[in-house]
Amino acid sequence: MTHELVAALLGLAAGVLSALFGVGGGIVFVPTLIFLGDSAHVAVATSLAAMVPVIVMGAWRQTRYGAVRWRAATVIGLASVPTAKLGEVAATSLSNAVLRRAFAVLLLGTAIQLAWRTLRRPGEPEPEPERKEPVDARA
Repeated sequence: MTHELVAALLGLAAGVLSALFGVGGGIVFVPTLIFLGDSAHVAVATSLAAMVPVIVMGAWRQTRYGAVRWRAATVIGLASVPTAKLGEVAATSLSNAVLRRAFAVLLLGTAIQLAWRTLRRPGEPEPEPERKEPVDARA
């Protein structure tokens, strides 16, 4: 299987996972690209670029359902701009092996945190977000 075919399949999987869970680049793209032989630096950069259309489409579709909190999204997005440069400088100063290990630790920590929150209170249902029917843009 060629690298491009795997990349296309990866894109299909990322689209579904992004829409379903709000994830994609970091969780799907980076590990797969590293598995395919790219360095951690190339995988991270490629993931960031590849996620732009997925993010746009996902945000547009979720907005139609009323699920996007634009104020929170704007604050988080704007706050991340100056620190993204810090992350880029830190990433380029690390070796490929160290960046790969740091990414693995991040994924492991995220998995542990999610498992802990999910399993610690099995009897308490989480509040469901208000959902409305999608708006038909043709109407």
